Amino acid sequence: FVAPRNPTEMRLAAIWAEVLHLDSVSVTDDFFSLGGHSLLATQVVSRVRKAFDVELPLRALFEAPTVAALAARVDAVGRGDLSLQRPPLVAVPRTGPIPLSFAQQRLWFLDRLQPGSPFYNIPSAILLHGGLNLAALERAIQELVQRHEALRTSFHDQADGEAVQHIHPRVEMSVPVTDLEGVPEATRETEALRLAQLEAQKPFDLSQAPLLRASVLRLSEQRHILLVTVHHIVSDGWSNGILTREVGELYGAFSQGRPSPLAPLELQYADYAAWQRGWLRDEALSQQVSWWRGQLSGAPHALELPTDRPRPPVQTANGGTLAIDLGAQLTAELRALCLREGVTPFMALLSAFQVLLARYSGQDDIVVGSPIANRQRSEIEGIVGFFVNTLALRARLTEKMTFRELLAQVKETTLGAYTHQDVPFEKLVDELKPERDLSRSPLFQVMFALQNTGRSVGPQEDGDAGVLQPMQVDSGTAKFDLSLLCGDYGDDIGGLLEFNTDLFDRGTAERMGKHLVSLLKSAVNNPGQSLWRLPLLDEQERHQFLVSWNDTSRESHAVTTMHGPFEAQV
Repeated sequence: FVAPRNPTEMRLAAIWAEVLHLDSVSVTDDFFSLGGHSLLATQVVSRVRKAFDVELPLRALFEAPTVAALAARVDAVGRGDLSLQRPPLVAVPRTGPIPLSFAQQRLWFLDRLQPGSPFYNIPSAILLHGGLNLAALERAIQELVQRHEALRTSFHDQADGEAVQHIHPRVEMSVPVTDLEGVPEATRETEALRLAQLEAQKPFDLSQAPLLRASVLRLSEQRHILLVTVHHIVSDGWSNGILTREVGELYGAFSQGRPSPLAPLELQYADYAAWQRGWLRDEALSQQVSWWRGQLSGAPHALELPTDRPRPPVQTANGGTLAIDLGAQLTAELRALCLREGVTPFMALLSAFQVLLARYSGQDDIVVGSPIANRQRSEIEGIVGFFVNTLALRARLTEKMTFRELLAQVKETTLGAYTHQDVPFEKLVDELKPERDLSRSPLFQVMFALQNTGRSVGPQEDGDAGVLQPMQVDSGTAKFDLSLLCGDYGDDIGGLLEFNTDLFDRGTAERMGKHLVSLLKSAVNNPGQSLWRLPLLDEQERHQFLVSWNDTSRESHAVTTMHGPFEAQV
């Protein structure tokens, strides 16, 4: 352990300890070997901005991954090498019409095209262990809606055709309960999942607040499922983590007769929307778009994966999901590779996924979409709203490229995209004007995501250390042809392969999942191997292809006449 030696190192070490949830940090410790990843690196950069009044690119933490090295960078910036490029984010008055953010504007437009669609519902199911205090839960949900303006916001047309958001002073919430104790125990869980899926598919009317629903399924006296559905226009994946955590804290406090333990919020999503509209224009927008224009110039219009059925003329949203699990051993091997190569698990998994797509499609130029939290400022980390942005990450695979070389390329591409993540995807599509095809989404048709937010734990009634256990709800939709949606839970990485059921059979998705795991095992164990020689087949498939399907021997019968073989064939 090497203690901080100057004020810059002291402040940086304190920031690292806060972000990584450690008691202390040595100035020689590597950020990523301590458990850091891109999302936590973004939080470090936002705190550095606030503490030192300097602007560091995310790349700086990858290039200087120790407190000592980063402190030298910060001191250099402090001498005037870089300057702040963005205006401060401050609260705006609520006296006039409040604009939508760019992302909200796109969802508003899509909702007008397909009103009543559940396509952008975000469903959550949380298993509650222990007795349920319904009054405390309803009060917690009500407090949550009052705390976050986005949850009591509705959206309306103005006379000029522009949409505005209206924040209601208060909306009343109720949490209805459906009792399933009368359902036979053998089918109770199945019925609960069916009801959860029905709830997930109920549409919202964006002109009616709140754009959040909550209900409870009672399985037994000690087991309940809390269903929460929110529209994407006011929330995102990070926000769902906030909602789960805060409802747990509020429920625990209200169950024990205590007041809310949550500190008031200084900013709300409407403040962010106004800030984004204010600075991301003219030269600031042009600089950001210019990088993306160069990055995506000449990218293919479509990823031509082999499908089980012809592609419908208009893109559909019918979907299914398939579980993917790397297991503890492969996860540990993946982490070891990442530390050796100076990349994150996100970059390594994205590389493997892009190789799989290249091998299936026969293309060597692959563009994959990936959501990014887009919370680059510490002031907005605790706000519920639609902050998430989407990045188009391109990989160009050459004939002799190894997996190690692809990792280096993906790292550079990803860090560049992080630096230019401020351009909303909707704005990027408007600026680049890609060839439009109603049967496909623009720029990419396949998505990859890795959630690093961990598992959600919250207090229960009577102070029990019970778990608010998130459950997977299959909404029956797919926004893209394929989506690999992973979660990093520490000891293991797992998740879902979401596929469009109008294109792919479940059996095809299952093979893709198996091939991805096989490819990743080979790449982790031999990153110097050619991308095109990394095996996709596991031992069972290899035996089937090479042995079982080639076992074509037949018993031979002696023939004594010239016409005998013809007669036998007939």
